[in-house]
Parts: sequence; structure tokens; C-alpha cells
Amino acid sequence: MKRNLILLVALVVGAASTSAVEPITNRVSLSLRAAFNVKAKFNGSLALGAPAVPRTTPNGANYNYDDGYVLDDVSGSGDGLTWYWGYDDSAAQVNAGNNTILLSRATGNASLSAPEMDDDGALGFELAYADELGRGERTRYGWEAALNWMPFDFSSGGSYRARGSRVVDAYPFTPGTTPPGATPGSPYQGTFDGPGFVIGNTPVNSTTTAGAPIGTVTGSRSVDADLWGGRLGGYLEWDLDDDVTFLLSGGLALGYVDVTARWNETLTLDVGGTYTDAGRGSDDDWRLGFYLAASINWRLSERWSAVGGVQYQNLGKYAQSFGSRRVELDLRHAFFATLGLGYNF
Repeated sequence: MKRNLILLVALVVGAASTSAVEPITNRVSLSLRAAFNVKAKFNGSLALGAPAVPRTTPNGANYNYDDGYVLDDVSGSGDGLTWYWGYDDSAAQVNAGNNTILLSRATGNASLSAPEMDDDGALGFELAYADELGRGERTRYGWEAALNWMPFDFSSGGSYRARGSRVVDAYPFTPGTTPPGATPGSPYQGTFDGPGFVIGNTPVNSTTTAGAPIGTVTGSRSVDADLWGGRLGGYLEWDLDDDVTFLLSGGLALGYVDVTARWNETLTLDVGGTYTDAGRGSDDDWRLGFYLAASINWRLSERWSAVGGVQYQNLGKYAQSFGSRRVELDLRHAFFATLGLGYNF
């Protein structure tokens, strides 16, 4: 009898102890986070006034065209003629059929659109928390929240083409005469006092082409951006076996982006003349979007697990103008890979 009573007490105590053990329903994890498919881009315009390094005539006057000049000579050119003119390439600029010399210049603003920059593989961190709300036989569901930080360093030193409007003016010369020869390496340059080959000092025809390639941009451009973010959503988790689980989640994403942009570029026109533009600017902005994620949790022990996964996040496109430049940071199709350690409690 006494022995049976002892066994009954032991069973009751054991059952009470078992019922007192609470199931593990929470997980906190710290992970490395690598970013992919985040792009930065510079756009803008550059006013085409007098070139930073103007070309000059033998008498020291500035060229009034990119590939030549037509100026009044010592007589004042009251008769509509001048010998104070020059050009770069007789083969390309003499229209023998119309007895005209073609001179051109870029006008207005040059349109600048640098190639996209990426910083694939940029590394940051994420701290995540998951709370179980319910479970089935081999599934669980709940909510999750995370805080993350990602530094980006976009830079480029390549060249690209600038576009703009180009005006071509046609100046007449006397039929039956032949203008002096000229090549890009040995341009023809008439003088103020002359004498020289005479042409009309007023165009007989003028055409304008918009969006034409006008030169090459070289130099450097960079965007430094810190992206501080947060996620809040729900999850659904499946047991793949006793030690491995698969988790799908999604919800709202919030981001705070702190941007600093720098550029130092030189536009060299195809027909000569250069323009230089440099500057910097800083800005910050909040972004709201959504995320989708998939991850694997591998139990290392009762409390610890290795965690890894992928995330898709859409925070839209950030854009801000800094002087003559507009900087865009494309956060619409960002992917992240995570790998870290989780603690279950």
C-alpha cells in the first residue's frame, strides 16, 4: 500500500512538472544582410554658355561656333562680307553644291544621363523578432518585426554621351571659288586685318537638331546612402523535419534613407570646347513599402538555431535634385540575403 502511494505521488508530480514547461513560442535573431539589385543614377543638365576653355582666333577673339567662327573684319563688314572667319574641316563643312560653309554650335542645355551604378553585395545587419500566435500539428503562425541597417557606396568613373540641341548655320561664298582647305589638325583661321578668302557674314540657312549627341562626359560621380529600415508582418512556418523549418512572411516595410551625392565631370564637345561642373549635396527621406520573405531555420539545440533566407523589398524610387544634378535611388526591386543566429525562448 505504501509503495503504491509513493508511485501515485511521483506520477502526479511528474505530470505537474511536465505541464509547467511552457512551449517555445518566441525567436530573436541577428543576421548579416547582403543587398542586391539596388541602383543609383545621375541625371541632369548643363548650360552651354561660353566654354570653360574657349577657343580663340589668331587675334584673340573667342570662337562663336564649336567648329569655327564668323566675325566682322577690320572694315566692319558693312558690305555683308568678311575675311575674319575660320573652320575646322573643309571636307565635312563645305557644301559645294550650295556654295556654303556649315558652322555649328550646341545651344541651350546639355542633357546628362550617366549609366546606372550598383553596389551588389553591400553588407548590413538585421535584428528580428518573431512571436508565435498559434500552431497546428506541424505548422505555426504568428507575427514578426525587424530593424535593419544597410550602407551603400555607389561610384562610377566611366564616360557617357551627352545630348542637346545643335544649330547649323550655312554661310555663302562666291560660286566658282574654292574655300581654303582645313583639317581638324590644321584648321583654317582668317585674321581680323586680312586679307583672306571672303564669305558672307550672315547665314543664308539655319537648322536646329534636338536630342543629338553633342559630346562626351568624363569624370567621377558617387552616391553614399545609409538605409535604416524596419519590417512588420505575419509569418507561416512549416516543420520540414525535426530540426529544420521553412518560413514564409510578408508585410509592411519602412525605410529612412540618408543620401550624400558628389560629382566632378567635364563635358568635351565633339567639335571642341569643354565645360566643367562639380558639386555635392545631402538629403534624407522616409520611404514606405512592403516586403516578402522566405527563410530556413535549422535547430542547433533546444534554444539556438541557424537562420538564413531571402527577402524582396519595395520602397519605391527616391529622387532629389542637387543643383544641376538629379540623383535617383531605385529601391523598388531590392533583394536581400540573410544569414545569422537565432535564439528561441
